[in-house]
Amino acid sequence: MNPPLSSFLPVFLYLSSFGAIFFDSVQALSIREASISDIQLAFKQNQLTSEQLTEFYLGEIHRLNPVLRGVIEVNPDALHQACKADWKRKAKPNGSLPVLHGIPILLKDTIGTKDKLNTTAGSFALLGSVVAHDAGVVARLRKAGAVILGKASLSEWANIRSSKAPVGWSARGGQGKNPYVLSATPCGSSSGPAISVAANMVAVSLGTETDGSILCPASFNSVVGIKPTVGLTSRAGVVPVTPRQDTIGPLCRTVSDAVYVLDAIVGYDHNDGATREASKYIPRGGYRQFLKAQGLQRKRLGIVRDPFFNFTNKPDQALAFQNHFQTLRHAGAGLVDNLKIDNIDIILNSVASGEAIATLAELKINLNAYLKALVVSPVRSLADVIAFNQNNSKLELTDQIGQDIFLASEATNGIGNAEKSALSSLANLSRNGFEKLMKQYNLDAIVTPGFEVAPVLAIGGFPAISVPAGYDNKGVPFAICFGGLKGSEPKLIEIAYSFEQATKVRKPPSFKP
Repeated sequence: MNPPLSSFLPVFLYLSSFGAIFFDSVQALSIREASISDIQLAFKQNQLTSEQLTEFYLGEIHRLNPVLRGVIEVNPDALHQACKADWKRKAKPNGSLPVLHGIPILLKDTIGTKDKLNTTAGSFALLGSVVAHDAGVVARLRKAGAVILGKASLSEWANIRSSKAPVGWSARGGQGKNPYVLSATPCGSSSGPAISVAANMVAVSLGTETDGSILCPASFNSVVGIKPTVGLTSRAGVVPVTPRQDTIGPLCRTVSDAVYVLDAIVGYDHNDGATREASKYIPRGGYRQFLKAQGLQRKRLGIVRDPFFNFTNKPDQALAFQNHFQTLRHAGAGLVDNLKIDNIDIILNSVASGEAIATLAELKINLNAYLKALVVSPVRSLADVIAFNQNNSKLELTDQIGQDIFLASEATNGIGNAEKSALSSLANLSRNGFEKLMKQYNLDAIVTPGFEVAPVLAIGGFPAISVPAGYDNKGVPFAICFGGLKGSEPKLIEIAYSFEQATKVRKPPSFKP
């Protein structure tokens, strides 16, 4: 029998007014809400070790995860990795170690690790499969000294299995819960990374996005999500949907933490050709140099009200954004209001835009290639996965949830005329819509609420940052989203960080029923 949720919130876990880390009279470590900078300072001052930090997060997972279902499995070698990080820190007391050294991180369960962890996309169909090597981003995290704490839950198969599947649900992980309001959606598909960071079950996390899968859970779980330009981070070794839109990015409690993770994972990977072209966008000296409190000065921000700013029956959100616009202006930004993206109704309709047609064909091609490349796997093709689900309906709840998207994808036959036409349509919609608007008004970013702009950014491979913007009258979080052209991460980071520092909206979760 699990203890009541109230017991998960011990009174000693409050923030010191002078920092997020301290020891009380019985040496109980409080690291709830601690940032990477807080943790690294504690490491430096010998107040904390990576082993202690990892033990703390493992304990929080043990207590909270039976309710929140944000984590699928923990790494049996996590404490060993943490001890190695501590040893290396002692061996180099005055040396320069990467900012992520000794920091635990959770990975969405589509991101492959060549270790004792499974990589299953939340499905029993891939349980026991073995990847050939670490995903490109995981190799970079290991090089940076991060502790791979485990795999976070998700909407099964990155929410591409069935149109009827509950958001945040997977067969292996169960139903993820929003830590602010348990009955509210956690959103997906990167629900687990967002839940886990929001609830302080880990310091930082890594998710993936094809269309909204970072921006949506970031918004609903009151965390920061960075959706990088497609190709800026390697997708090699990650369960794919479509490389045309797939991207890997951080979900963290602060913009600075997300930027530290981004710095660690960007760069060229010979196993992902898209990273060659996108590498030209990476600034010399990395991204942390753009964490500027005055970053909103002289920025031109476009406000796209139609159809995104529809606050019918949401007066609290309407008021919040009215205040946020004032904050943006006071911080030195110029706002260009009432802008319209051409053909926005078509773009937001995945069938009309061609996104659905193209993605269904690309899913089959790329998932088959991923499954065939596994060293060991119970399934080797999308057809095998469909058959597994049908033969194990009790495990995968196939009778209730179905797999209509998988079936539609399996029915495709490569990139034919219909798919080529769809791809051409998507390119034209991006060029004559979002790109045209950005260039016509000389914008640094557009500003929208929540995550509804995701398809606009997805079909063109554009980046965005989601920052907590408030809570509705039930306590459910909502966000502000800043989106830009390819390679505009430096500007977006300046904007997002400056907004965050001016507002400091985020608060710890309340675990309301």
